[in-house]
Amino acid sequence: MINDINLRVSSTPQAITASAPSENTIDLGTTRDIGEGKPLYFAFTVTTAFNTLTSLTFAIVASAAADLGSPVTLASTGAITLASGGLAAGKQYFLQIPPQVAALGYRYLGAYYTVGGSNAGAGAVYADIVETIQDGKKFYASGIAVS
Repeated sequence: MINDINLRVSSTPQAITASAPSENTIDLGTTRDIGEGKPLYFAFTVTTAFNTLTSLTFAIVASAAADLGSPVTLASTGAITLASGGLAAGKQYFLQIPPQVAALGYRYLGAYYTVGGSNAGAGAVYADIVETIQDGKKFYASGIAVS
């Protein structure tokens, strides 16, 4: 997985204490077909563990407004609960950007975070658009060639 700072919609990383859109958006111009070629994904990476909330949902959204006002949800992880350990630092979630996004006619693409239960006292994420996803860490013994 290769990250590009220009394709990062939550970049500092973004602290999530209440339901909110990503701090940055991708401007698709008028109507840009980003569905051609290889699939693209949003990669959500928890950088600071969450606390006090019940759950968090990661979503890909599109909007006519740069601030992602009145967004349309294109894909969602569903609620990830704190109790499951799914919001610990280092956890990653991937959502494929639907190839039909251009047909919807929205100019801006971004992420939306929906907090369930109490607002979080801590917790932060990066959200990147990537071409490939990593399917877990693989470790190999020293001196063994892998093809």
